[in-house]
Amino acid sequence: MTRMTFQAAVAMSQLQQRLDNISNNLANSNTTGFKQREANFSSLLSQQMETEPDPANQLGRLTPDGLRIGTGMRIGHMNFQFAQGAIQETDRNLDVALQQENQFFQVLSNNNGQEEVHYTRAGNFYLTPINEGQVMLVNAEGNPVLGANEEAIILEDNMEDLKIDMNGDILVTRNGVQVPEAQLNVVQANRPRLLEAVNANEYRLSEDTLESYPLNEIINGVAANDLHLHSGALEQSNVDMSKQMTDMIETQRAYQLNAGTISMHDQMKGLINQLR
Repeated sequence: MTRMTFQAAVAMSQLQQRLDNISNNLANSNTTGFKQREANFSSLLSQQMETEPDPANQLGRLTPDGLRIGTGMRIGHMNFQFAQGAIQETDRNLDVALQQENQFFQVLSNNNGQEEVHYTRAGNFYLTPINEGQVMLVNAEGNPVLGANEEAIILEDNMEDLKIDMNGDILVTRNGVQVPEAQLNVVQANRPRLLEAVNANEYRLSEDTLESYPLNEIINGVAANDLHLHSGALEQSNVDMSKQMTDMIETQRAYQLNAGTISMHDQMKGLINQLR
């Protein structure tokens, strides 16, 4: 395989990954709390092709000898865009939206048989029965939502009404009296780039990250007085549809250009072989 074909093939494989990422963003444009991902490219190592040294070429030279030829490109990293999404009113008591960037609800999820804390912006919560006379607050996937002391929020089910206020207090009405019986545990991500995606709208901290950084350097709790939740509403995806469509067209054209390079190179090699 020649250098031209190799570079085009490498570029096509990376462009395909970018197309997959754009498709994932578009597919989750209506997913509650979803944050779009951006693929950033970086150049692969360049190869220095030295020429035969000549004293005349060295006199007053400010540039390196020979030619420096790139060997292609790759996706350097995927960046999450944690910008605030639009707030949509739902008028549902168990829907709540975070109004500050880099704040997250905590849920207890199962990862390969082990329970671990995940972080999410999706505030569409539900009640599920667990024991006789008790219910637990869960997210759309059925995972427990964590409250104070990072424990699951469990309530007695003999309630007349339930709502979540702007400070994260879960207000329960019994016998006509409304009292707070639990509180959502909201945290602030000081270094959100260290979070890795688990599914469409949940994130986690990997073991490697926790070995490199103290947890309190990455995640901090948010005091109830500093919370400003929007009750009866949900944060929508922050996917910019027009930008994603533009990126898709741009990536497709780049893919076609590299595919044409391979095809043209194949035709040139065929002509050369016929000349022989």
